[in-house]
Amino acid sequence: MRAMVLTAARSTPQVQQVPEPVAPPDGVVVQVHATGLCRSDWHAWAGHDDIAFPHVPGHELAGVVTAVGAQVRRWRAGDRVTVPFVCGCGRCGWCRSGQAQVCPDQQQPGFTHDGSFAELVALHAADTNLVAVPPTIELTTAASLGCRFATAYRAVVDRARVAPQEWVSVVGAGGVGLSVAMIARAVGARVVAVDRNPQALAVAAALGVEHTVLADGSDVPAAIHDLTGGGSHVAVDAVGSEQTCSDALLGLRRRGRHVQVGLLPGVVGHPRVPLERVIAWELDVLGSHGMPAVDYPAMLALIEQGALVPERLVERVVGLEEAAELLPVFDSAVVAGMTLVDPRR
Repeated sequence: MRAMVLTAARSTPQVQQVPEPVAPPDGVVVQVHATGLCRSDWHAWAGHDDIAFPHVPGHELAGVVTAVGAQVRRWRAGDRVTVPFVCGCGRCGWCRSGQAQVCPDQQQPGFTHDGSFAELVALHAADTNLVAVPPTIELTTAASLGCRFATAYRAVVDRARVAPQEWVSVVGAGGVGLSVAMIARAVGARVVAVDRNPQALAVAAALGVEHTVLADGSDVPAAIHDLTGGGSHVAVDAVGSEQTCSDALLGLRRRGRHVQVGLLPGVVGHPRVPLERVIAWELDVLGSHGMPAVDYPAMLALIEQGALVPERLVERVVGLEEAAELLPVFDSAVVAGMTLVDPRR
């Protein structure tokens, strides 16, 4: 099969022929119809994750089951599926309680094993991790859920528990930030979007964001406080840097909730965080790490009802060759939305 292969950290990605994967005893093989190109994939390429080379990246996907392991009970060839980027083991107490996103023995396609920048991908513990894609939802839409949209949904709905009329500030208006904005609006919140890219802010405004702030070196927290009448109730750092984390935290009102979604890799130095503000203003600092398969039905129901329209966030669909060119520069790319890859192209 064709796949994008990395031979070392920061190597030039190559599209080449590799052996087809075999279904694990408890897993399946999925023909990939669409897979997202994400900043997390760039972190893997840059060497910020402990991965074994040669390696096939890619972690948010949707497609059709082509092979099923002997221990699998819920799935058959031909099923249309997607999967969270964190795949639980299916055996531990965390998985059994519906918290597979923090499974200590988790698998992550594109990180712990070869991922979805390929025509086929193997997935583990299928009965725990696979999610059926309803016939009314396109596989390209389902692929956009796996990392950014599902992570944003959990951050807004389950972690921050955003309430109607609360102010939500999201720092970073890429795929995950725009997802946060869309979901926050859907639950009745008022949203401020922050980004350095005017085009991304224009997309955010089109999604119903009430205010936008251009991160051009000006005082972002002060702007958020002015626009919201004292600071946001909830802040989401959707980028993952010392500056964006600080801006998000300092833009909160007293007793606000901060959700960290953007990765802050220790390889580039642990960030300095304004904890003095966290203490003095009694701020809550929350992590959000994907979303377990058991929580997908509520999100899928909102998509089927038309309350959430994640396909509006898809900016472009490319093939593997173009994705291989985009991956090394994705951290600096000016993208207003999501890039999806169709490995069949």
